[in-house]
Amino acid sequence: MAQASSDPKPILPALGQYYTLTSDIAYLLVRVTAGAFVFVHGWTKAAAMTHAGLTGYFAKLGLEPAGLWAYYIPFNETIIALLVVIGLWTRPAALLLVIEFIVLILVVHVPRGYGMAVNGVEFPLFWLMVLIAVLLRGGGPWSVDRKIGKEL
Repeated sequence: MAQASSDPKPILPALGQYYTLTSDIAYLLVRVTAGAFVFVHGWTKAAAMTHAGLTGYFAKLGLEPAGLWAYYIPFNETIIALLVVIGLWTRPAALLLVIEFIVLILVVHVPRGYGMAVNGVEFPLFWLMVLIAVLLRGGGPWSVDRKIGKEL
């Protein structure tokens, strides 16, 4: 097995002792931002639309069984996204979001093309990659998972 390369050299060597801390904070920002962006997206669905309205919307998008997706997506994009934000059960939560994004990308966005102008794959693919990074990394040092000593 190949060894991982060493960390990059600090731009300002005198600040080298702070790089570990800033790296941890940078990951915290990525994890919280990913969860928060998904949450806001899901809250719109959960608060503004009825189950029947969501079922019709998802059926129109080609997501079947639409009634099941109308429960799963708002739950996933609110409750599960909040778990990512706080870093609780981070990997399982991120996995549920990754699965959702893969399905949405393949069913809804790929047929439309690439760019954001056509609601294509570009934007959801970016968030899928961020969520995969969260799945791989877990909660990180600034998470509830780490505080309770139970990272899954």
